[in-house]
Amino acid sequence: MRILILNADYPRFLAWLYRRMPGLENEPYAAQMAARNASLFGVADFYSRNFAGLGHVAADIHVNNPWMRAAWAREHGLAVTEPPPSGTPAARDAVPGWLQRAVAPFKPVLRPLARKVGLSPRLDAEAEEILLAQIEDFKPDLVLNQDLFHVDTRLARRIKGIGRPILIGQIGISPSRGEDWSVYDLMISQMAAVVDFFRAHGARAEVVHLAFEPGILDVLPSPPSQEFDVTFVGAVSADHQLRVAQLEAVARRYDLKLFGSGLHSLPASSPLHRCYQGEVWGAEMYQALRASRVTLNSHIDMAGREAGNARLFEATGVGAFLLTDFKDNLHTLFDPELEVVAWRSVEDCLALIDRYLADDTARQSIARAGQARTFATHTFRRRVEEILGYIS
Repeated sequence: MRILILNADYPRFLAWLYRRMPGLENEPYAAQMAARNASLFGVADFYSRNFAGLGHVAADIHVNNPWMRAAWAREHGLAVTEPPPSGTPAARDAVPGWLQRAVAPFKPVLRPLARKVGLSPRLDAEAEEILLAQIEDFKPDLVLNQDLFHVDTRLARRIKGIGRPILIGQIGISPSRGEDWSVYDLMISQMAAVVDFFRAHGARAEVVHLAFEPGILDVLPSPPSQEFDVTFVGAVSADHQLRVAQLEAVARRYDLKLFGSGLHSLPASSPLHRCYQGEVWGAEMYQALRASRVTLNSHIDMAGREAGNARLFEATGVGAFLLTDFKDNLHTLFDPELEVVAWRSVEDCLALIDRYLADDTARQSIARAGQARTFATHTFRRRVEEILGYIS
């Protein structure tokens, strides 16, 4: 089978990638793709390499990367508008923190309106035409769309019209309301509540969790010394208000090191400002996790009682000791207390940090067991096999 994976990158990541590699935007499409994948950020080429490992022909398209898109268009004789300079700040940063916090619970309902007034991510007409040309050129039998916002259902129908490929949509947050999902042959999500939403709207849907790519360890630098007692890697934003409350409590007692984004959305009085170590992406993120005696995880608010975010697998995959928030289904992914440790309240979290910072043997044993579980159960190869099993 010919399999095409559609994805989109955070604007802040794109700015970082092209800023650290001056001139990359002028390189051929293949060179830009290689640099993007070598960063190890997000899912990189982890889906496509594992589809290929099972004998399929697989490729990726990063639909919102204007420099990569322009390079492909030039190489295929298409007219293209020159993209803007890299490094432009994300529009989200200009939205006041209080407003982000106020609208966070209503995002699924507000997204259709936001699209109409230009406040939601979408591709312009030229970008859509180039994407369709890329799909026509590749001639996929299966398209896995991992960005249901840039590639909305209207555009998905145009994609479906190019050779009638099997169309799978993947999303890890609450989807937009008011969409007709019938264009998709299968919807997948790590959240059972999202799967239930799609089924209630007449779409076939299954739970497929996120994963770790063991090949990362072959290309990462040597493990750093564990210089950080407690770390958190990720966003602190209006969508993570429970997370912010937990991290602020940790920051008041420990020398918390915070790597990520969203500090602009917090009040100046938040103790997290003094913990901030900057953003880390891909390989640098994995090294920060490895440098931690204890690394924390806290799910996005909309996850509710479900565990399944990427950090569960990224942290355990690189052998870090993970202290995560308790969720009802956590035991289906990891054995709490043996492979990860779960906190149920802020006070519980603080007590567990105390306990495991003082017990190197127990902490290291749990970290090793967590990594073994991830390697056995939560790899991209296993996820790719699950997806193929659902469509066979």
